[in-house]
Amino acid sequence: MTNPLLRDWNGPFGLPPFLEISDDDFAPAVDAALGEARARISAIADAPEPPTFANTIEALELADDTLSRILGVFYTLAGTDTNEARNALMRAFSPKLSAYGSEITMNRALFERIETLWQSRDSLGLTPEQHRVLFLTRRSFIRAGAKLEGEDRERLTVVKERLAVLGTEFAQNLLTDEADWSMELAEEDLEGLPAFVTAAARAAGAEKGADGPVVTLSRSLVVPFLQFSPRRDLRERAYEAWVSRGANGGDTDNRDIAAEILKLREERARLLGYDSFAAYKLETEMAGTPGAVRDLLMQVWQPARTQALRDADALEEMMHSHGVNGRLEAWDWRFYSEKRRKALHDLDEAELKPYLQLDRMIEAAFTCATRLFELEFAAVEVPLHHPDARAWEVTRNGRHLAIFVGDYFARSSKRSGAWCSAMRSQKKLGGDVRPIVLNVCNFAKPSAGEPALLSYDDARTLFHEFGHALHQMLSDVTYESISGTSVARDFVELPSQLYEHWLEVPEVLAEFATHAETGAAMPADLLDRLLKAATYDMGFQTVEYVASALVDLAFHDGPAPADPMAKQAEVLGEIGMPHAIRMRHATPHFAHVFAGDGYSSGYYSYMWSEVMDADAFAAFEEAGDPFDPAMAERLEAHILSVGGSEEADALYTAFRGRMPGPEALLRGRGLMP
Repeated sequence: MTNPLLRDWNGPFGLPPFLEISDDDFAPAVDAALGEARARISAIADAPEPPTFANTIEALELADDTLSRILGVFYTLAGTDTNEARNALMRAFSPKLSAYGSEITMNRALFERIETLWQSRDSLGLTPEQHRVLFLTRRSFIRAGAKLEGEDRERLTVVKERLAVLGTEFAQNLLTDEADWSMELAEEDLEGLPAFVTAAARAAGAEKGADGPVVTLSRSLVVPFLQFSPRRDLRERAYEAWVSRGANGGDTDNRDIAAEILKLREERARLLGYDSFAAYKLETEMAGTPGAVRDLLMQVWQPARTQALRDADALEEMMHSHGVNGRLEAWDWRFYSEKRRKALHDLDEAELKPYLQLDRMIEAAFTCATRLFELEFAAVEVPLHHPDARAWEVTRNGRHLAIFVGDYFARSSKRSGAWCSAMRSQKKLGGDVRPIVLNVCNFAKPSAGEPALLSYDDARTLFHEFGHALHQMLSDVTYESISGTSVARDFVELPSQLYEHWLEVPEVLAEFATHAETGAAMPADLLDRLLKAATYDMGFQTVEYVASALVDLAFHDGPAPADPMAKQAEVLGEIGMPHAIRMRHATPHFAHVFAGDGYSSGYYSYMWSEVMDADAFAAFEEAGDPFDPAMAERLEAHILSVGGSEEADALYTAFRGRMPGPEALLRGRGLMP
């Protein structure tokens, strides 16, 4: 067998043989794996023996192992280093995979076997984990349409296939808009920019083959440009390009795609008997209902908006004092906010950034995991998906736990944002399989020979994604379907947001925030100023996030809007969106919501999880030690190791003894009235 994707991977740690794989290998490998999976599904559904947990549910868990392995490699490459061939493959695979999924959930004989097991579940002698997997499997079949008949059954399959195609198109249009735009800077345009911004602009220019420095739409470059450039005209140009992704007309415009996605989601929900897509989607989340989501968001919106309006007045007054008349605009906020932060807290990003070296922040994240969970990290030299990526073996007491891969630098072929994924998830069924976990970020790549420097927000992102990675690496369950981050969407952000708190522990920064040139530790007074400024500009940050979450909810809670942009404007008008703040993700580039179903009706989940993460870290503070061993053991035992083996509220209550209210969140954001 010559296709490397279909051979056994016998290299180090069972990693994919990246150096042997070509784009031409994927289509035949996926077709072969789909054929194998379909044959296995048929064997399960048509088996003459009565259904048992082993011959039905466990067999289903293993049915598409080969397909999952291949797609883990493909989507890693398609997300981090795409090209025309991979884009074409994504467009081809989306309807194929959707059709395959529908074949499974619409297989009457297969569902009847699952239903038989469910009806006799009390006599099967199932473990609690097996009972949970049976419950979730049956529920997923029902929610996918297994009980539908006739035309409704056929229509749902068509709807899901079309949604898969549209989600892929949305994501690819966004990536194209991001990759195609750049703004060349003359040497005089660099005036006022700190050295780290000019270095990032020169590196971006080199990467794009330009004659000099450029600004791109990578967040790690465009945001510091907006913070520091005194050229208001250039700030406006860069900002408007950034927020116009997906709305530039032509082949990459996402507005009609968003409208069609919303219409089809509403149809999907109604076919399944739900009043709205939000009601369908939230049924399986901790929040449960659109009303519960809206209540939390509005509890946070009002104090955040009040604070943001106060801040806007102060920034506009500062702008006028600098001789710029008129209203404060969105492209002004970060520039004057940076100046105000300097005035209020004597804190300057340019002063701070040399102390936040990427390598030292990685080391800090690892060391915190060592102190909390006794993990050890050793760099390994193995073939990976891109030359920028790095890998570490993760062990505990000599036992191999995982391979962790970090891919940290922005490039035009990489999807924007930051994320965690697993090329291989943990499970025990079919052997003790340990995970291969990937963290992807988009930090500015330094010039050759220079250290990579992060903003404080970048450092928080690194810790956030590593919290997701810990959820994968510490997973200790039998079944892959409940492994690691396979939990409710509004619970999945708890481990990641909780881990951010360890970056704020003074002793962590005191040890790892060292100057890139001198090696000196961050001065105590600078560290003190940094921590005291932790809630600075939180009105802005909260408003831009909550506005996006409220628009997402409004899109899906009721009839689909014919014109999503008009609906967006209506919602923002109703809540009184401050003039100088825009949504964090406007509709045409709201990939969380439209590049797949993941966060649709669920963008609120970061805040829902934050209610818990603020309360969870308070448990360590109450113990008197951010590295309290007993509390860390409880965190691993009840949350990080158990995946989705129980309902999320039960897992959190087991850890903390109760569920929290929003007070800790408001306090943590400095928004408590």
